[in-house]
Amino acid sequence: MPPRSRGARRGRGVPWRPQEAPEAKSLYRATDHGAPVRLRQVDFGPPSRSGGWGTFADSFLRLNERGLAALDVSARIVPSAPEPTIELSPGGRTGAIPLRSAQTGSIAAGLIVSPRFGWSGIGQVMAQTGWSAAPEFLDLPLVPGSAREIPPWVLAGPVIARLAELLRNLGRGYEILEEERSAPRGRIIWPKYLTSSLATGKWHRLPCRFPDLARDPVLRRALRWALERVRGELVAVGGRDPIARDLSEMARLLLLGLLDVAPVEPRSGDLQRRLKLEVGMDRAMRTGIEALGWVVDERGLGGGRELDGLSWQLPLDQLWERYVESVVRGEVSKEGGEVLVGRLGQTTIPLHWSQPGLRSLGHLVPDIVIRRGRSIRIVDAKYKAHLADLDEAGWRVASEELRSAHRADLHQVLAYASVFEAEKVTASLVYPLRRPTYEALRTRHQETWRADVSTGGRMIQLELRGLPFGAEAVR
Repeated sequence: MPPRSRGARRGRGVPWRPQEAPEAKSLYRATDHGAPVRLRQVDFGPPSRSGGWGTFADSFLRLNERGLAALDVSARIVPSAPEPTIELSPGGRTGAIPLRSAQTGSIAAGLIVSPRFGWSGIGQVMAQTGWSAAPEFLDLPLVPGSAREIPPWVLAGPVIARLAELLRNLGRGYEILEEERSAPRGRIIWPKYLTSSLATGKWHRLPCRFPDLARDPVLRRALRWALERVRGELVAVGGRDPIARDLSEMARLLLLGLLDVAPVEPRSGDLQRRLKLEVGMDRAMRTGIEALGWVVDERGLGGGRELDGLSWQLPLDQLWERYVESVVRGEVSKEGGEVLVGRLGQTTIPLHWSQPGLRSLGHLVPDIVIRRGRSIRIVDAKYKAHLADLDEAGWRVASEELRSAHRADLHQVLAYASVFEAEKVTASLVYPLRRPTYEALRTRHQETWRADVSTGGRMIQLELRGLPFGAEAVR
């Protein structure tokens, strides 16, 4: 009996229509410290009888609390017509998270918080700091539609930097090899010798199996696979992205040292076991294996073949601190001096309270301290978003207003300065500026403002300094 046609299976007289593609999930976009984003109720649940969120508003806030907190986004219910709505206010982190349905708890939309200095600015800063500031990947589902919005080097830069360091510090391990030799080594494989060498008249060729001391061949194969995988993503966008082109070339040069091994994708479980079992693992090994895990688990963080991307976040104030540190180190390398850094625990100043219970205020930690002879310079990097929007005139005219607006910053850096004994103490607050604003101020030598402050019977020079975010190191 011949099979029935499609029309017969559907029923007589019912025309066949192509199935409609599922509706794409919404992707909301914001900028760090930028304007709030108002959510559409239809994306997250059925409307109430009055047409608004109704009781689903509280459900949405509860289901998305963890993700919003991880991305430093605050959510609140605000008045709106005809019904109150939910508003998301971005903070000081860039990244992407999924948003859950208020009705089912399933992923209904995504949220991307972009950096106000642009992705290229972030890329230049990350490159300037040696890609030491890496994004934190969140234990959350994929973010709908985010992969094509985020440049691939957000992941690729830190990964390549870590894999390069791992390759430089790779330990040695054993690999079992088999090859034909003219002189015996290890154990001769006699059955193979009889059937291949002796039977074909090559009695002098000895098939041997032996351990070979190599530079951890298992990791080297995994490194080649990971570098080829990441480079493939970079090459796909390299023509229009200079940061991607530079990283692609870096990956190509690293691959030249791995041509003697075949690429093998590592298993995520094997990498996790290696991290747990190896005692005394050095930092290069640990961070390199973590980076391999990122590539194994990656499904489109940015610029990839997938539409949905990983959930991640990157604190911009920490990235700014790293950038200021790199600029300061460059200056000190020319002028001389010793650089101490708070993130490395080199500038910690303990506080001894008369009463216990103030452990959260147990010490002061300046970002950077420079010692040069009998002088001390304290540098505190401040990522203040609204300063980035000032033009040249605003920075010059509003200097007194800025001092008032940043009184807490001034008090903080002066507290740091008060504990150091030196003939000359300089306290610097460093803020980010857009490149055109910085260049205009620099031509007039007005990118730094200074004031003398008398405290504790001595003079401290206070600096208010602007640096370009996302530019080459200041010459």
